[in-house]
Amino acid sequence: MTRIDLVTADRFAVGESPVWDEGKNRLYWTDIPAGNVHALDLDGGARHCWHFAEPVASMGLCRSGRLVLALRDNVEIFAPESGRRQVLAHIAHAKPGMRLNDGKVGPDGNFWVGSMDASADGAPAARLYRITPDGAISVVAEGLAISNGLAWNAQGTRLYHSDSRGAMWIDIYDFDPASGTAGNRRLLAEVGEALGRADGGACDMAGNYWSCGPSQSRINRFSPEGRLLDWIALPTLRPTMPCFGGKDMRTLFVTSLSAGIDAAMLAAHPQCGAIVSFRAPVAGVPVARFNDLTS
Repeated sequence: MTRIDLVTADRFAVGESPVWDEGKNRLYWTDIPAGNVHALDLDGGARHCWHFAEPVASMGLCRSGRLVLALRDNVEIFAPESGRRQVLAHIAHAKPGMRLNDGKVGPDGNFWVGSMDASADGAPAARLYRITPDGAISVVAEGLAISNGLAWNAQGTRLYHSDSRGAMWIDIYDFDPASGTAGNRRLLAEVGEALGRADGGACDMAGNYWSCGPSQSRINRFSPEGRLLDWIALPTLRPTMPCFGGKDMRTLFVTSLSAGIDAAMLAAHPQCGAIVSFRAPVAGVPVARFNDLTS
């Protein structure tokens, strides 16, 4: 049985986007509706928090040491030390109430971020975008409900992407890390309610894809061919996204949410909304950094 460790017992409304900074031995994450970016220094346990007056959906590390953030409809560069914010790109959503969602820096040095359409009003209008260091916006995929699950393999040649609602699938693209282009989109796996749907994802060095299944309180591990290898039950009830970290990149940190869960379920699951970790059998793929030093 896999041992699950409690990283922080805070009950976040929607804990998301864990990002490991190996240089600082620091874990970042967001609480989306609270508009907070959090950080925990694994050396000494110091905590940090930066507040924004709007949802903070996801983030990535920059080469400059700053952070790239996806807010409601802006992508910004943020300097934690000074608090300075710089709008990089503005996303014009197709419907009221939409916002940005899962985002990560790709091996091409660009920020990849999707949006979410929870309106159930007509055809889904969410998209997957690529944002370059000069703020140029490209639409990579559209017609999504909740864009999610971004991750790349170690070679940077395969891009994983999921839709958490609607058809509930995980797709895979051929990826060119030099040009930042994704093509030959195809289905990797269908992930229905029995597997917990498909939320945030991460890749290990063996080429496997780890995907949170929030509706079944588990994290699934898929082979590069889309075969379900195994799964691990988590005590947080609604896990949202995994992130590899630690000095050997074999610690898998997993955020979770508590929003929308009734009081009885929260009482029965005291770690709901917390962050947990466990040891993975192989190391994870290190995160890339946004190439902001060219802008």
